[in-house]
Amino acid sequence: MTLRRLSSSAAVAALLTGLCASYAAAGEHPTATADSKAAARQAAAAPATLDTLSRFFARDGKVSLTAAAPRIQGDAVPVYTLSPEFVAGRAGASVAKLEYLASTAVSSDGQKASLWTVPQGTTWKVVNIATGDDEARYSAAGASRLPGGTVFQEPQINAWYVQKGATVLPLDEDAVRAVGAKGTTLGAYQKRVQRAYGDKLPGSAYAKSGKAGGYGQSPEEARAQAAASHGGGSSTAEAASVTAGAGALAALGLGAVALRRRRRGANRV
Repeated sequence: MTLRRLSSSAAVAALLTGLCASYAAAGEHPTATADSKAAARQAAAAPATLDTLSRFFARDGKVSLTAAAPRIQGDAVPVYTLSPEFVAGRAGASVAKLEYLASTAVSSDGQKASLWTVPQGTTWKVVNIATGDDEARYSAAGASRLPGGTVFQEPQINAWYVQKGATVLPLDEDAVRAVGAKGTTLGAYQKRVQRAYGDKLPGSAYAKSGKAGGYGQSPEEARAQAAASHGGGSSTAEAASVTAGAGALAALGLGAVALRRRRRGANRV
């Protein structure tokens, strides 16, 4: 599973400690209704969240804390990830499941960040902050390319697609490498992901061995695994993003948790 890096600054970990609740402690079934989108956006625009965003945007000195002036841009968008049931070939299973709603934040100097929100009781909570605006961009690209389709991510290879009926189309270079520039059929895509991940689903021996990106792991083990995957060089902030992000982006939970920066200009839609 691939998670995006929050920052190289250890200070961000402290900022997120009070903001990022564990996804396991939050609601497990977000919805993409008009009301839930409004609630998610409201959580993203809360004063405490904006204060954290100011520090997030100012972390590398690109903009001062007082000048960051973050604002929430546009509506919250639903973010779907590849479904284990679909990979397993369960009859009637959707290709992806809704994981969270994402709102885009913009700073005064143009930096962007995505706020991942999930329901917790009667409210919505921000559980992760990721650099860039992939969620909003790919949501818009998918709506343009295949209106009415479901935009989803295959996080194991960081690929984005849009699916409608029997058609699966790629939205970034990772997806093009996986299914070709012209896309593929839903049936062919299911066979591909079953070959790739069928023996690594939750509950499998692979997952139970502790290799499945957070399944069967404590937060401490996940942090240690992330550090090991980077030769011991992961920062405290990166470890924090594993704890919050791995829960929010559970998906199939395959492989060691890896962190990387979003590739600017590489996956334009």
